[in-house]
Amino acid sequence: MNDIKYNIAETDEYAKLVEFMIANQLEFTEEDAEEVPTDLVKCWEITDSAGNLIGGFVLAKRQGEYICDGIAVDGSRRGENLGTELLNKGIEETKSLGGRRMYLVARAPEFFRKNGFVTIPREEAPNFFECLTCPQYGKTCHPEVMKIEF
Repeated sequence: MNDIKYNIAETDEYAKLVEFMIANQLEFTEEDAEEVPTDLVKCWEITDSAGNLIGGFVLAKRQGEYICDGIAVDGSRRGENLGTELLNKGIEETKSLGGRRMYLVARAPEFFRKNGFVTIPREEAPNFFECLTCPQYGKTCHPEVMKIEF
């Protein structure tokens, strides 16, 4: 049994979460790609008992659809189901707001498949696929566009 304590809470520190995701190599830097207009819905962070950021999730809307605009867990804490807990927060919030589905671009598609997402053609998703302009695309990153329906 894991005795390590942590706390999941809403946060308005979007910039801090983006920095965390970049540090954990799960997002690109702002200079790497063209931004697509996004409406931020809600963010969550996971902190350990010392207050250190160990995970984050960003729920947003693009073109009227809910998207996971970022999710990351510190590399030393992966495998503790923290990512699944964050993902579930985003899914539950999407449902509570009347959303019928959520989209994302996955660098770790197997994680999302285990949580009910399926790969779809990019053309079937809202325009949030900034990857084509990212220097990591096709070299160190081979993302999949995914969706879950409720």
